[in-house]
This record gives sequence, structure tokens and C-alpha cells, in this order.
Amino acid sequence: MSAPQTPATVLSSVGGSDARTLRNLLGQFATGVTVITTRAADGRRVGMTANSFSSVSLEPPLVLWSLSRNAPSLPDFVAAGHFAIHVLERGQHGLSNRFARPADDKFAGLDHGEGPAGIPLLEGAVATLVCRNSRQYDGGDHLIFIGEIEQFGQGGGEPLLFHAGRYRIAVAHPDLED
Repeated sequence: MSAPQTPATVLSSVGGSDARTLRNLLGQFATGVTVITTRAADGRRVGMTANSFSSVSLEPPLVLWSLSRNAPSLPDFVAAGHFAIHVLERGQHGLSNRFARPADDKFAGLDHGEGPAGIPLLEGAVATLVCRNSRQYDGGDHLIFIGEIEQFGQGGGEPLLFHAGRYRIAVAHPDLED
């Protein structure tokens, strides 16, 4: 049996597209969901949801993520010496929503620990990476953060995914199951 045929891709010019069309197109790339946390210079706990996380290098151990230049937490993350990246577990979509929305204290009533420099560490993540805030680079309307991993933990479980504007869960490919 042959694979189903897909229609030929019709390419459009970026100049002729609006931002929403481009955002929808980029949303076709499924990503993991993370919450990134730090401690502000004034002692506030700061956190935000991001799906712009990626590994960069194993030697040295580097990761990256990006933050909108319009985000209220941008100055806090720029000034922070460290941050933690929490790869969310499939049932943590409520936690993702909590950190995706503005709030005076996103940590209010939330059980969490503390890492180096008082960085909030969330419970139940598939993986947690504590990173030194190594560098930032211009990324257009975002700032790209490079973190050097100093500590990590793996909690296990299945990751929460984001695709086409919705939360998703991963399932094993039926053709590749043992």
C-alpha cells in the first residue's frame, strides 16, 4: 500500500502575509512546553511559559530560549544570573496557563522549591535545568537567551506539547511500537 499523496506546497511571500498567518504557519511545528523561572534583583519570584526552548551544545552544555521584547519580565531575566527551565509533564497544562497569563504573583499558593540564588523550582516537571544566564542575542522582536546548564534533574513522564495553538500529548507512532 502506498502512502497517501499530499498536494504540492504553494509558497507565499512573507511580504504578502500578515503576522497571524505567519504565526499559524510556525505553529505547525510541535514543541514542548516549558516554564522558565528566576529570582529578580528585588527578590520577586518571576516565571513565564515558553515553547521556544532548544538544546544548543553538549560541550559545553548549552540551551536557548527566547522572550518577547515586550514581556514585562524581560528586564528581570536579562539581569538574572541564573534561570531554571522546567519541561512540563503532559498533565501540567494548568501550570502552563498559570505562567502564560499576567499576575502579580504567579507563585501564590503554588508548592515549589528553591535552587541556586533562590530560583523557584517547580514540582512534577519531566526535566528541570538550572542554567547560568550566559549570553543574550538580538532576535528581532525577541531576545534569545543562552543558558549554560549547571544542574539538572529528570522527573520522568510524558511531555506536554503545543501544536497549532493547542496543547497536545505525545503518543508512540503505531508503525514503530515494539
